[in-house]
Amino acid sequence: MILAFGDSLTNGFGVGYEFSYPKYLEQRVGKSVINAGVDGEYSHAGLSRLPEYLEAKPELVILCHGANDILTQMSIERLKKNLVSMVRLIRESGAELILVGVPDYYGFGFEVHPVYYEVAQEMDILLEDGVMQEITLTDSLKNDDVHPNEKGYEKMADTFFEFLTQKGLIAK
Repeated sequence: MILAFGDSLTNGFGVGYEFSYPKYLEQRVGKSVINAGVDGEYSHAGLSRLPEYLEAKPELVILCHGANDILTQMSIERLKKNLVSMVRLIRESGAELILVGVPDYYGFGFEVHPVYYEVAQEMDILLEDGVMQEITLTDSLKNDDVHPNEKGYEKMADTFFEFLTQKGLIAK
């Protein structure tokens, strides 16, 4: 089982659960993908919620969290602390992990916020750092300035599938 953990970018805001990236990814991998995304959630709330989902003993966790912290210009130090704590909990559970980089919505070119590179490097974890920037820069892949549309969520699933197979975390 794969756990997709995050905020509205995971939940499928704007298109609904049935068209979220976890649903598309589930079709590609042929195993259960749990959508544990919550619209509007901040990283501190995600950190509080994560242990309950880890009790299900997922093999792999896709962590895509922090967009709301960035959008509302919350403390980046606090976001980093919360992401590091989530990574530690996931590691302690025995699950494999990939971190998904969220764009700096206030930066030039919507590049992935540097905090994701810092966390990935410091915690020695895999980071997927391309798909959210691509979606944010491509009008045909999004519903609004932040959220993907159906094609965007499908693009996320395709990207994660390729990333996970290249890294040997799932079989093609």
